[in-house]
Amino acid sequence: MKTDPILRKAARFAKSGNYEEAIRTLEPEVNRYYGSFRYYYLLGACCIHAGDFGGALTYFRLASKEKIRDPLALLGLAALYLRRGETDRAVDFYLEVQDIDRKNKIAKKALNVIRRHSGAESFAAWLETGRLSSLFPPIPSPGFSPRMLIIPAAVLVAALLITYGALVQFRMLPNPFNPRGNRSGVAEFALNREERNAPLEIGGSYRYILTRDQALSSYDKALAFFTEYRDEAAKVELNRILESNASESLKNRARILLTFTETPGFDNFRRSDNASYGDIIADPALYRDVHVIWRGMATNVTVNGNTTTFDFLVGYDTRKTLEGIVPVEFSQAVSINSERPLEVLGRVSPSSARGEAIRLEGVAIHQSGRLENPAN
Repeated sequence: MKTDPILRKAARFAKSGNYEEAIRTLEPEVNRYYGSFRYYYLLGACCIHAGDFGGALTYFRLASKEKIRDPLALLGLAALYLRRGETDRAVDFYLEVQDIDRKNKIAKKALNVIRRHSGAESFAAWLETGRLSSLFPPIPSPGFSPRMLIIPAAVLVAALLITYGALVQFRMLPNPFNPRGNRSGVAEFALNREERNAPLEIGGSYRYILTRDQALSSYDKALAFFTEYRDEAAKVELNRILESNASESLKNRARILLTFTETPGFDNFRRSDNASYGDIIADPALYRDVHVIWRGMATNVTVNGNTTTFDFLVGYDTRKTLEGIVPVEFSQAVSINSERPLEVLGRVSPSSARGEAIRLEGVAIHQSGRLENPAN
């Protein structure tokens, strides 16, 4: 837990068993901490320990939305479904926790309890003992106050700087001012005066015909998105430049910038930049190599050595609406249950095959029982 004063204060109350005071400290700050996993999880943990199971469900769902694969939020949701007697759904959550953290003691204990009390009457009797609380997710540590750390931290930092400076000086360590992955040096990608004065090619045939202002705006947007680690939004603007009448100098800068973009995971993907199936089908070239996360169902699954392919029924996770069918290929063997919904994180590739507009190069798959009914 970071040393945020409000979260630290609430965690101290909760650690001492004063859950009601912790909740009173946290609930008025809901706007301040909008989108904060730590806030939602701490409030959910306080609610479940205080017996406010409706509030706990709300905040654990919000926490899980922010970090879909975090085991703490999953443990909270699992305990709530276990309390309601929905053991099948609870088991799905606990198995997902074990898939993420094989040594998780709470998930292991919960699955043992479910096995030992598989009958309805036996399980109801176990719930009445009050031992469900032993399966509640933990209250996070309050952490330390900055004042408690400032003096020893200052001494430690000074010693480290002296040591590190000596190692850099003797070239035993690299210079730290522009480390790999740090985007603070993005200014070097800014256009010079000559490039800004002549951002367009004269003549030729292009997919997009841009004005001078549009070409410069697309590049400036891409650079701003890249600085904010919004790589997928940046790629759309860079693709627009590469398929347009922008100057070769501007296109070269776009190509270089693309090489610095990173492959996202489920944990750090910017859902606000997630392109829809409809948008991409309307203009596949604009979304070349852009990553997306789509829900749906898999059919025609084939595992051949180190390759897994399937037809992805996009939007069919609710079994009500089918947006389209997209071929997906993973360069590895992937376990897929074709009877259950899944989320696919993949890279868009415009397809040259007849009848196919796009394909997805698979990066990762998320499949669990809670995708069966997102409302729950």
